[in-house]
Amino acid sequence: MRLAPVFLGSLSRRRLSTLFSLVAVILGVALGMAVQAVHEAALNEFGRGLRALAGDADLQVIGPRGGFDENLYALLAARPEVAFASPVVEVQAKIAGREESLQLLGLDIFSLARVTPALLPQSMGSAATERLATLSEDTLFLSTSAQTALGTKADDPLRLQAGTHILNLRVAGDLPGVAENQRIAVMDIAVVQDRFGLLGRLTRIDLRLNSKVSPDAARASLQPLLPAGVLIETPRAAETQAANLSRAYRVNLTLLAAMALLTGGFLVFSAQALSVVRRRTEFAFLRAIGLDRRTLFSWLLAEGAVVGLAGGLVGVALGHGLAWVMLSFLGGDLGAGYFAGLQPQLLFQPAAMVTYLALGVLAGVAGAWLPAREAATVSPAQALKTGGDSALPGGRGYPGAGTALLAASLAACWIPPLRGLPVGGYVAVLFLLAGSVMILPAVAAGITRQLPNCGSVPFRLAAARLEASPGHAVVAAAGVLTSVALAAAMSIMVASFRDSVDQWLHQLLPADLYLRTGTAQTGGFLDEALQGRISAVSGISRVNFTRHGNVRLAAGRAPVALIARPLSPDGRELPVVGARRSGDSGVDPAVWISEAVQDIYGWRPGQRVELPLAGRRVRLQVAGVWRDYARQTGALMIDLADYRRLSGDRLANEAAIWLAPGAAPAQVAAALTATGRPGTLAIAYPGEIRAISLRIFDRTFAVTYLLEAVAVIIGLAGVAASFAALAVARRREFGMLRHLGLTRRQIGWMLAQEGALSAGMGVLGGLLAGTAIGLVLIEVVNRQSFHWSMDLHIPWGSLTLFAGALIALAALAAVLAGRQAMRQEAIFAVREDW
Repeated sequence: MRLAPVFLGSLSRRRLSTLFSLVAVILGVALGMAVQAVHEAALNEFGRGLRALAGDADLQVIGPRGGFDENLYALLAARPEVAFASPVVEVQAKIAGREESLQLLGLDIFSLARVTPALLPQSMGSAATERLATLSEDTLFLSTSAQTALGTKADDPLRLQAGTHILNLRVAGDLPGVAENQRIAVMDIAVVQDRFGLLGRLTRIDLRLNSKVSPDAARASLQPLLPAGVLIETPRAAETQAANLSRAYRVNLTLLAAMALLTGGFLVFSAQALSVVRRRTEFAFLRAIGLDRRTLFSWLLAEGAVVGLAGGLVGVALGHGLAWVMLSFLGGDLGAGYFAGLQPQLLFQPAAMVTYLALGVLAGVAGAWLPAREAATVSPAQALKTGGDSALPGGRGYPGAGTALLAASLAACWIPPLRGLPVGGYVAVLFLLAGSVMILPAVAAGITRQLPNCGSVPFRLAAARLEASPGHAVVAAAGVLTSVALAAAMSIMVASFRDSVDQWLHQLLPADLYLRTGTAQTGGFLDEALQGRISAVSGISRVNFTRHGNVRLAAGRAPVALIARPLSPDGRELPVVGARRSGDSGVDPAVWISEAVQDIYGWRPGQRVELPLAGRRVRLQVAGVWRDYARQTGALMIDLADYRRLSGDRLANEAAIWLAPGAAPAQVAAALTATGRPGTLAIAYPGEIRAISLRIFDRTFAVTYLLEAVAVIIGLAGVAASFAALAVARRREFGMLRHLGLTRRQIGWMLAQEGALSAGMGVLGGLLAGTAIGLVLIEVVNRQSFHWSMDLHIPWGSLTLFAGALIALAALAAVLAGRQAMRQEAIFAVREDW
C-alpha cells in the first residue's frame, strides 16, 4: 500500500483525462441502470395488477376481443374439476369528451367473492338502496387510483362512450382490494354486455379448481370442450407475454447503453495509454530499484479499476435519478407503448446495482489492461534512455485478427434468434466494432504514407509526425471510431425506420377522411344503421369500412390482430413484401399476414391455414406478406366481405371516406359527425394521422437519441483527453520547433491539422463501421426482435455535417491543448536536453 500514492495519486495529477474517463463510465452505467430500473418497475406493476385481477383463480378461459359464447360458463362451472367459476366481460371504455380510456370489468357479484375477492366493490352510502348498487344500470365502482386520475369521488357523475351512445353513470363506491396505482372500474356484467354490444358474450372466465386437481390436468381435460380460438391459460400467462413482448426493446436499449460503456472503456484505454507514456521514466526508475513486472501491472490495472469503481458508484446513483425522469416523462414503457397507463414505482434492486457496478469496474480494468501490459514489458534501461511519446503503440495493430472478426460478423448474422432475441446480431455488432479497432492502426499507417509531401510547413510537420509515430493518432482515433460508429449506426437505422414508416402510412391512408368512434381497444363500433347513414352523406364518392378484432392462434402467445377491410385480389392496397400467393387462387378466401406472423408461426404465401372465427375453424389461403409497424405480435388482414360471410359480424370500427369531385372536406366532415350523437364520432385527415404517428415514433426513440448524443460527447472527450495528455508530453518538441523559427501560431496550426487528421481517421472508420452496424440493426436485430423490415435510407446530409463538426471540434481541442502546453518559454521547454 506504500505504492498507492505513486499510482493512484496520478489520477488526481491528470485531472482532465481522469474526469473524461470517469464521465464516460458514469454515463454508460447510468443509462443501462436506468433502462433496467424502469423496465423492472413497469413489469412489477403490470404483474401486480394482473395478480389482483386474477385473485385466487387457478386458470383463466380467454378468447378474442369480441368474446365467446357465455354458455361456456355454465358448462365449465358444472365440471368436476372446477370448484368455482366467475364470468368476466372486459372492455376499454372511452371517457366521453376525453381521449382517455378506462379499463371496465363487468362482473357477477354473486360469484366474485369466491374467485377474485379483491374486486369486490364497496358502496359509499349507508342507505338501503346502496346495497343493490352493484346491480344498478347507472352505477359503477372506481379504484382509488382511477378516482384520483379522473378527479371524481363518490356520487359524482361519469360519462362513458359505448359505440355511439353516451352512458351517464354515477360513481357508487370504490374497490378497496385493488392494487395501488391500478385504474379500473367495475359494473354489473349484464349491464356491460347490454351497453357495449356484447349480449351473450364473455371475454374471460376465472376458474378456481378443486383442491385435488392440478392446473395442468384441468387444462388437459377442459381445453377439448372449448371452441376454436378460446384457450385456457394460467393467470401469469399475460404477465409472461408482456415481459416477452417488451424484452427485445429493453435488451436493445440496454445494449446501446453497453455500447456507451464500451466507448467509455476505450476512453479509459486512451487516458491510460498516454499516462503510461508520460510516466515511462518513472516506471523505469521503479523497476530499477526493485519493483517487479507483475506488481507494476497490477497497480496500473488498479488505476483503471478505481476509475471504473468510482464511475460505477456515481452511475448507479445517477441511473436511479434518470429512471425517475424517464418514468415521469416517457412512462414505464419508455415511450414504446407496452405498458400504457401504468404508474410504476421505482424499486431498490441490489442485484442490478451490483451488476452494473461490476460492469463499470470491468470497463475500467479492460481499458487499462493493454497499457499496463505494455508498460510491464518495457526494459528499464531502454525506458530511462528514451521517454516522451515515442513509446506510444504504433505498428500495424492486428490486421489479421481484425479482418477475421469482420468476416465472422457476417457469419454471425445468420445465427437464428434465441428466445426471440437476436443474439447473432449482437455478436455481429461486437465483432464489427472490435475488428474495426484492430485494423485501425494499419489503415492509419496506410493513410499517413499517402499524404503528399508538399504544402505549408505546419502541414508537412503534421504529416511527418503521424507517419513517423502514428501511435497517438490511433489512441485518439479509437474512441472516436467507436462513438461515431454507434451514432452513425443509430442514425441510419432510425432514419431508415422513420422513412419506411412514413411511406407505410402514405400507402395505408389513401382516403380523404377517416371516421371512428374511438380506438378498436375502447369498444367503439359503428352499427349497420349508422354505416348506412354514413354512406348516404352527400359529397361522398366511396366508403370503406374496417372491422378490428383479434384471434388467439396458440396457447402461451399473445393474440394476433385481425383486420377486415375491402381488399383487391392482388392486395395492391397493402405494403406487400416478397412474393404473393403461389397456390390455386379462388379455392379458399385469402388472408394477408404480417411479417410477425410469418416469423412467429412460419406461415408462407400459398399455404392453406385454419383460422378461428366465430368459435369455429375456417380454411384460408395465405395470399402474401405485408409490412405492419403497428402490431409487434402479428396481424392478419382479410377482405371485409369474406369476414362478414364467415363470422356473421356486421359491425365496423372505422370508415375510410373518399370525397366526390368538388366536395368541401369541412362540410362533409360536419355532415358525417352529425350522423351520430354529439361528440361520439371523430374525423381525422390523413395528414394529421401521419403527423401524430411520426410524433409517437420520435417519442419511442427518445432514449435512442439520448444515447446518440452521449456517444458524440464521449468521442469528443476522448479526443480532448488524448491531445491534452500528448501536448504535455511534447513540450520539448514544441520548444525545439520554436528554436528552429516556428511561431506559436504555426505550431497551433500544426496541432490543428494533426487533430483533424487523427479524428478524421476515426470518423472515417466509424462511418464505415457504423454503416455496417446499421445494416445489421436493420436486417438482423430489428427483423428478429420486432419482425419489422425496412428500406435502407442513409441520412447523407446529417452524417456529413456530423462528421465535419466532429473533425473541426477535434482540431479545436488539439489547438487548445497545445496552447496550454506552449505557455512556458521555449528556452525552458528544452532545458532537459542541456
